[in-house]
Amino acid sequence: MQTRDAAQAALDPFAIRFAKRTVLILLGPIYFVIIAFAPLFCAKRQGFTGWYWRLVKRACSRLLWLLSIRAKMSEADRRTLSTDTNSIIVINHRSHLDGFTLMDTVPDQKWFTFAAKKELFDTPLLRTGFIGAGLIEIDRKSGKRAMETLREAVKQMASRRSVVLFPEGTRTQTASLGEFKAGAVLAARATGRSIRPIVILGSDRLLPRGQFVPKSGCVRLVVLPSFHCDMGASVDEDVARLRDAMVQVFNDGHVPPLT
Repeated sequence: MQTRDAAQAALDPFAIRFAKRTVLILLGPIYFVIIAFAPLFCAKRQGFTGWYWRLVKRACSRLLWLLSIRAKMSEADRRTLSTDTNSIIVINHRSHLDGFTLMDTVPDQKWFTFAAKKELFDTPLLRTGFIGAGLIEIDRKSGKRAMETLREAVKQMASRRSVVLFPEGTRTQTASLGEFKAGAVLAARATGRSIRPIVILGSDRLLPRGQFVPKSGCVRLVVLPSFHCDMGASVDEDVARLRDAMVQVFNDGHVPPLT
């Protein structure tokens, strides 16, 4: 069995970590510019969204490798996600590493995207890239409008595609998971989709809130069984039941061995 404390163990000797991060400092900005500007020239080409999404996924994997960070997910969980359909993905949020590790571990057979706050779309360059990658623009100043946007976006998605939501709303620093907002449950109820919970373990040990340079180590992602809303229960009861299922895995601190 593996505990979250194991995440703090460095993967590479100091000399290798130093060499990798030197390469990241020297070549990283160039790579970022290529990815950022690609939508400006290629966004109108047929099949661009799929091609660009795969490019971003590979970039996330390379970034983690250069940081000597390994994102781990069992083969059984990968197989589960590769055939997952008609779902909304819900994950806990502990660190800026969370999105990168999710991009790295989720198999290519599973299509997904993120909901991003409207303010991030205000920068023209980011807006072009976000739209090209299929991200959903959410205006969090109006809860009603945000919910309507999310609901309509999910309804129009292919069953193979899922939106990823952080139910805590922001990175949490508490010992356990933070309180969950109801957005994912409301969207699932409105669209008839199930919820696919994923628990991230160890990311905050490597890059806590307030720090900018991550440590080397491992992050584990555990895929939980599909969660189905109970239309005979209240929204709050469904939210509490979803959180309890994820808390049980997170608080345990022990995750199944990789098989």
